[in-house]
Amino acid sequence: LYPDFCRMETDCNPMELSSVSAFEEDAELNGFEGTDMKDMRLEAEAVVNDVLFAVNTMFVSKTLRCADDVAYINVETRERNRYCLELTEAGLRVVGYAFDQVGDHLQTPYHETVYSLLDTLSPAYREAFGNALLQRLEALKRDGQS
Repeated sequence: LYPDFCRMETDCNPMELSSVSAFEEDAELNGFEGTDMKDMRLEAEAVVNDVLFAVNTMFVSKTLRCADDVAYINVETRERNRYCLELTEAGLRVVGYAFDQVGDHLQTPYHETVYSLLDTLSPAYREAFGNALLQRLEALKRDGQS
């Protein structure tokens, strides 16, 4: 998912590593093998797919221009707060407080992962993520007992 972010972190977990290899495989299939070129739209789509279950709505902006080095994601949290997020090599950050809005004056911090960013924005996201994790653990426990 975030190959460069994963390399920067010293405590990278195996779940992140497996998604990195999936991204690299996709890049090879699209003819990008051996290059550092990255399409941020693909990265943004992966981000959306990872956390869509824990927000009201989330999608890559069709209005704001995506490029190799930047993509914009609109998200509405379960609290009904709307944000426009910028995804770059530096990470994710809030750039607007409405869909497709970029405020040049905003100096919001970058987050290395979408999980970290949503964790700070939405207590309901944190609860939904925790509940999903608990359900998964319970399913694994049930599978292990059968």
